Formats: sequence, C-alpha cells, structure tokens
Amino acid sequence: MTIRVTGTGSALPEKIVTNFELQKLVETSDEWIRERTGIAERRISTGETVSSLSAEACIKALEMAGRQPEEVDLILVATCSPELLLPCCACQVQDRIGAVKAVAFDVNAACSGFLFALNTAYAYLQTGIYQNALIVGSEVLSKLVDWTDRGTCVLFGDGAGAAFVEASVDDIVCENGRRAGMECMVQGSDGAKGMVLSCEERPVKNAFISEDIMQNPYIQMDGQEVYKFATRQVPACIHDALAKANLTVEDVDLFILHQANVRIIESVAKRLKADISKFPMNLDKIGNMSSATVPVLLDELNRSGKIKKGDRLVLSGFGAGLTYGASILVWGV
Repeated sequence: MTIRVTGTGSALPEKIVTNFELQKLVETSDEWIRERTGIAERRISTGETVSSLSAEACIKALEMAGRQPEEVDLILVATCSPELLLPCCACQVQDRIGAVKAVAFDVNAACSGFLFALNTAYAYLQTGIYQNALIVGSEVLSKLVDWTDRGTCVLFGDGAGAAFVEASVDDIVCENGRRAGMECMVQGSDGAKGMVLSCEERPVKNAFISEDIMQNPYIQMDGQEVYKFATRQVPACIHDALAKANLTVEDVDLFILHQANVRIIESVAKRLKADISKFPMNLDKIGNMSSATVPVLLDELNRSGKIKKGDRLVLSGFGAGLTYGASILVWGV
C-alpha cells in the first residue's frame, strides 16, 4: 500500500512587497537582496491569517481531487506561526471548511514542517487508520520578523500550500512503467544546533516570579550556520532517500526543495551533480515562506502542467530545529 497526491492548492496574501519598498525600511538594496538570496518580492499579510490561508488552500486541493470536506479523515497543519496557541490551527481549518469528520492537529518542524506532516499522514494511511488526509504548510511570518533587521526581514513571506493525499491499495502503473505513489521518505533532527534559528514564545511569568523577564519576540538567525547546515544536510538526506529506494540522482525528474535561498539550491544541485534545470524555483516572487514553500511550489508546478504523470519527484525541506527531510514519490494524477 502507498499514498498518492490527488489534489493540490495554494493561497497567498494580496499585498506584494518588493525589494525597493524594503529599501525605505532598512539599509539595503534590490541588488544586495537579489545577489544574496534570489528574492525580488514577497507576499505579506494585511489581515490574512494562518488559518484563513490554510482553509483557502485546502478548498482548492479538495476541488482538484473531486472530494468534499465531509469526506476528509485527517487534517495536518504544519506551521510555526499560528495566531492561537489554543485551539490548534488544524481545528480552526476543520471548522472553516466544514470537515466535520476529520481528526485535526498541528505539526511544528518549521521549514521542514510540510515534509514531516506528509510523512505523518503516510504512517496513518499506510496502517489503515485513515484513508485520506489534507496536509497543509501555512505561515504568516511577517508578524515574527523584526522589520529593522535587514538580515531577516528581506527573506520571509506569508502564504499557504496544501495537498490532499489518499491511500492507494491498487497499483497504478504509469506509461513509463513507474508505479504511482510514495516510494521512500527520510527525516531527521539536530537539536544540538537548534538555536542558530530561533524565535521565543512567552517567557515563564506567573504569580511566583516577580522579576521582569527580558524577551526578544522576533526571529533570530545565524545565516552562515543555517547555510552550512542546509548545503551539507540536504544533499546527504536526498542521497540517503535515493539509496533506500535503490534509485540514483539520474532517476529523478524534479527536485522540489524548500525555497530559502537560491544559493542554497544551487549548492545542493552541484553537490548532487544534478542539472539545475531539475530544481524549479519561485522564491524570486514569494520569498521564504517556511513550511509553505514546498506545497506552494508543488501546486504551482502541478497547475501549470510542469509535472507529468509518471514523473519522479524528490521533495525536501530543512529548517529550524534543526530539522530536515526528503520524500520520493511518483506523480500519479
């Protein structure tokens, strides 16, 4: 038994913020940002929330899959920027879309979140506990960014992407002989290095603590350390997944990576000795949306016809935690 993606969807805030607009906020330039990150603009919320963006993306994914909200068994929302600690975002999405029968909970693995949620759904569906799942990566990172810090405020954007996956008992053989569905997945964490990318929650402050607690509520990042981690761990993770599936880099049609930085993606391609044309990118238009980048790019490629039935995809994410993951699947839609 395997699982297949049968529908995708995405949702972005209406407001577009260009590099030229950021020049008015911090000491930076369009050239500086483009050269170091590849980002030209990003979407920023002016009221859209993690749950509203998630719900919009989910409805689109269900429409593509030809399913109704009442048929959904499981909702997993990957996010590190929810509006509420309680209730979880997935329960808010369940209410918004009317998925009355679904079990719903959140997953927080930062930029790897969608991959971790996908792997979690696979475990549920493979064991027969559920038959389908809505998997969402959704973020409103703009509220976690210090807009006076040029090292972080130029990087991040807001948005959501979703995929509807279904258990597949029967083999679906594509024209190229490949069997549609999930072939392999790996994931990992390195908590010892987690503080190179962090964001504080509320400190411990109660009736038994009198002193004031100093807090920085914004994203803190050691960019060089994150870059070193990503360029080393992502290709290693992908090689591990390919080896487990008895595949090689040449067997992959597209590598759909977390859209953090064009230099990271180029470095991963080089280390894998893969053609950069196999690494589609959209970060120039929407920036780094953490858990939302992989599903938003997947939906974009799917709806534009750039993914064909029988294509073998590698999805890979990396981020705070530090976390990383890779999944290999043959597209069967």
